[in-house]
Amino acid sequence: MTVFAVEYVYVADSDALRDEARPAHRAWLAELAEDDKLLASGPYGDGAGALLIFKAAEEAELNNLLKQDPFAEAGVIAGIRTTEWAPIIGVLAAHAS
Repeated sequence: MTVFAVEYVYVADSDALRDEARPAHRAWLAELAEDDKLLASGPYGDGAGALLIFKAAEEAELNNLLKQDPFAEAGVIAGIRTTEWAPIIGVLAAHAS
């Protein structure tokens, strides 16, 4: 499995839409964490986006998964940057292939 860092950038002034979609978004994330596909996630302190760390066999699989995010379905994500990442030291290092 490959580890990917995914950065979300939220649509400006989408706070109300995100608040509405957040319970479904977090339930989706919790299910992925339970399935060991999501290693970590959380919003940036300024509220402009979030960082998510995933495990996937390939980037195409990850991109298909990201389309299922309730935030994507609600239209609150302005941009996504996906980068293959190799954690070398720390608690996530065991997940690097």
